[in-house]
Amino acid sequence: MALNLIRIASYEVENPVGCSLKEAFELLEPKLRPPLAITIPTPQEYLLLNKAILYGVLCETHFAKTHIKHLHAIVTDGYGLFASLIAKVVNELYTKLVDPVKCQLIWVTKEMIDVQAVGIHGLLVCFLRQIVGGDFSDGNLWLCFEIVSIFLTKWDSLLEVEPMILTSGLYTYLRLVADHYRLLSNAKLEALKQLEIDFYIKVLREQFSVCLKIGRDLVRLLQDVVHIPNFRATWKDLVLNQGKFKTPGFSVISQLYNTRTSRSQKRYQAWFAKKFLCAPNRETLIVDIVRFICCAHHPPNEIIQSDIIPRWAVVGWLLKYCTKNYVQANVKLALLYDWLFFDERVDTIMNIEPAMLLIVYSIPRYIDVTHTLLEFLFLLVDSYDVEHKDIIIRGVSSSLRVLVKKGVIRSFDVLTSCDALSPVLKERLDRFLSGAELEIYKRLEQTRFPSPFALENSSCIGTPTPSPERE
Repeated sequence: MALNLIRIASYEVENPVGCSLKEAFELLEPKLRPPLAITIPTPQEYLLLNKAILYGVLCETHFAKTHIKHLHAIVTDGYGLFASLIAKVVNELYTKLVDPVKCQLIWVTKEMIDVQAVGIHGLLVCFLRQIVGGDFSDGNLWLCFEIVSIFLTKWDSLLEVEPMILTSGLYTYLRLVADHYRLLSNAKLEALKQLEIDFYIKVLREQFSVCLKIGRDLVRLLQDVVHIPNFRATWKDLVLNQGKFKTPGFSVISQLYNTRTSRSQKRYQAWFAKKFLCAPNRETLIVDIVRFICCAHHPPNEIIQSDIIPRWAVVGWLLKYCTKNYVQANVKLALLYDWLFFDERVDTIMNIEPAMLLIVYSIPRYIDVTHTLLEFLFLLVDSYDVEHKDIIIRGVSSSLRVLVKKGVIRSFDVLTSCDALSPVLKERLDRFLSGAELEIYKRLEQTRFPSPFALENSSCIGTPTPSPERE
């Protein structure tokens, strides 16, 4: 007897995706039993047969292998239709699926990888979107374990068919392992953390060229896991010995700074809809939401000029929402990160606008916000990567210049003439506005004596983002 596909209460309407699969299965069930009569189906028959087979695979676990053999016999499109149906189930039904069906989803996904199905990249991305950061429930940790296991056990197949899926996987699991290492450990969690570490070290060491596609956010994410013992050697090589990664064209970490991180909006829109922040232990998601607001949510002028709450106000609320010091530091880094490497030729002003408006519009009522953001910005200039401080000074100087040039603010008089603002901050800001900051740095560099400890104490090692263990 077939399992139920989803959990559904008596008062709920059945999902149309689930209904269509079940109806196709019930219509064609006699044709799904051995001996199978293999004929050439019409396009409509082919669609129904794919739906029926998928329902059988998911709900008749004892016949799953038979159903897959049937699929192999009738497939005419490189499994593209079947993979798209699996993706639709993951996107629209995953949270309602019964546990045995979730297990079958993982099994059939592995089967699709083995046959190098068309669309496997999109299917795996659908699974990654179902993994919820800050959710430490058994079901979510199980999905984390299963997907990272797929990346490791199907490594060669994925590399052959779609190596760029490793980029999506690396981005997701770098965020997850940072959260998982802050939890009290148990045997299951230890096994998951080890797999996560094995995966991202394997990607970094063996396929660093695909890691470069992430852009500057790769450095930001890696900093959040640098306290993990297994990772320190990889981080040290990334900062000091880039040749170890054997990637043509990559020689200095500053190359990552100059690559803007692209974003997919769909994943983060789903986060807002599910109101993740309402649940406990979800505070670290604020970092990702702020990065989304800065890098991907760029509203048109009609929205900006309307009564809809502006981006800077949302960021300000999220910043105030933080209760943990290390989360607040990571949120400020996410907000100001593009300032450090801003290049008008490749970056968009929309990435740096929210921070600027938050700094300005917090005067005078929330002057503490103005203070803390300017202090953090100058701390990043001084401490984020001392070996590439000139790049960062140019990035921040360019940000300030373009913000006025593009009319985000009329001038910096609102800050430099503000009596409530610290004189030290105003003086430092004046140095950037006048171009004196870079000149001062150059003069100091010319007089600096070489130090035998220079390599050990430079290049992002002294990150201003504190580890929670030291909080």
